[in-house]
Amino acid sequence: MLPGNLALVRDHTVYSCVLGSRAFGLATEESDTDRRGVFLAPTPLFWRFEKPPTHLDGPAEEQFSWELERFCELALRANPNVLECLHSPLVEHVTDTGRELLALRGAFLSRQTHETFARYALGQRKKLEADVRTHGAPRWKHAMHLLRLLASCRDLLRTGELTLDVGEDRERLLAVKRGERSWPEVETWMNRLAAEAEEEAPHSPLPAGPDRERIEDFLVRTRRTSALRSLEPHPDDEVVQDVVGGVDAGQH
Repeated sequence: MLPGNLALVRDHTVYSCVLGSRAFGLATEESDTDRRGVFLAPTPLFWRFEKPPTHLDGPAEEQFSWELERFCELALRANPNVLECLHSPLVEHVTDTGRELLALRGAFLSRQTHETFARYALGQRKKLEADVRTHGAPRWKHAMHLLRLLASCRDLLRTGELTLDVGEDRERLLAVKRGERSWPEVETWMNRLAAEAEEEAPHSPLPAGPDRERIEDFLVRTRRTSALRSLEPHPDDEVVQDVVGGVDAGQH
C-alpha cells in the first residue's frame, strides 16, 4: 500500500498520459518522460473536514496528477498545461470515466484560450527577457517551448483543434534549444506568432466560451456514481479506509 494520499493516484487514476517533449515531437536522447494524470477521489472523502488533495506529485519521478474537479476547473479557465494533457497523443491509462472526460475535450475549448495562452506566454517571455538582461542569453529550452506554445495557440484559433506535435517545425525549434539562433531572431519569431494568433482570434471557429453546463453535468454524475458505490460493499471501500487513515495519521 502506498503511504497516505498517494493511494489515490495508484487506485483511482481515471486518465494518465505522457506530456512534455515526447508528446510535442521534440524528444531527444536526453529527454525525460513527463507523466500527467487525473484521479477521482471517492465521494465519501469529501464528507470529512479534511478534504482530498487537489493535486499530487508522484509516486514516480516526473509524475503529477490532478483530482478530477480541480482538473476540470483549470481546463475551464483554458490552463495551457491542463488542456494539453487532454490532447496528448501518448495515453498510458484510461478508464470509462477517463473516456468520458476525453470525449469532453471540445467542450473545454473556446476563444478564451487566446487570452489565457497569451497571458501565460507574456509571463514566460518576461522571464526570458530578464535572463537576457542578467546573463546575456535566455534559457534556450524555455524559449523553444514558448515558441511551441505560441504556434499551438495560433493553430488552435485557426482550426479549432489543439494539436501538440510540432511537425515540420521540429528541427527549427531544436536549433533554438541548442542556442543556435540569436535572441533577436527568436524574438522576431515570437512576435510574428503572437500577431498571427491575434489576427486569427476574431474569426476562430471556436465558441465564445466553454460548455460549462455539460462539464458540470459530467462531474456531478461522476460524483453521484461514486457516492452510490460507497453504499454497497466494494473493493474500493478498503482503499477509502486506507486513504482516510493516511489523512488522520498526517494530522498528529
